[in-house]
Amino acid sequence: MKLVLWDIDRTLVYTGNIDRQVYREAFTAVVGRPPEALPAKGTGVTMPLAVRELLLSNHVSADRIDTLADSIIEQLPQRLNAHRDLIAREGAVLPGAREALAAVHDNDLLLPSVVTGNLRRSARVKLLALNLAQYLDMDVGAYASDDAHRPSLVRIAQERAASAYGYVFNRTNTIIIGDSLQDVITGQQGGAQVIGVASGTTSAERLMAAGADRVLPDLTDTDQLLQLLTHHTTQ
Repeated sequence: MKLVLWDIDRTLVYTGNIDRQVYREAFTAVVGRPPEALPAKGTGVTMPLAVRELLLSNHVSADRIDTLADSIIEQLPQRLNAHRDLIAREGAVLPGAREALAAVHDNDLLLPSVVTGNLRRSARVKLLALNLAQYLDMDVGAYASDDAHRPSLVRIAQERAASAYGYVFNRTNTIIIGDSLQDVITGQQGGAQVIGVASGTTSAERLMAAGADRVLPDLTDTDQLLQLLTHHTTQ
């Protein structure tokens, strides 16, 4: 069995500016003024680190950052859930993603879950709103609410999957599918192979140069993806 760890944003779904709207709302509620700058898009940075970036870039004093960051992070999933209908209306499942998820889910040799920079509850909101959660065992996934350092999430997911399914998971049988340089770094440092997908803000060339084991232009070729997952991912 192989553990397949999907990234969410810009790999499976695109939710436009909804995350940034939620950052804006939470910052305003906690700090008492609207932010002048918001976190960069499509970087793959975990939400806790993005919140710290948000506070620093908006000139919040260093001695207040830890307390305010905790307060903002606590609010994010609830505020995102308040926009669940908006995600369902304006969010998009990326080309081929639903079919790819279904194919991986239906293959008895593959265990699909997630490793994501989203908080656990935020990830669930997005996947439920866009009707994708049924293809994933989200209980064995790993989230930014587990650790803000994204590479650490690989081991967390491997241990959860091992406990639930009775297999040992390591780099030889763990594969991340993601669109960002952070996904590649997560695999390299965390102990997983990486299939890059050039569906986000990072080109196929940059994903390959960063060390992805394979790179796909998108998820529309389900047969090719399954071949990579069930045979040899590494070059």
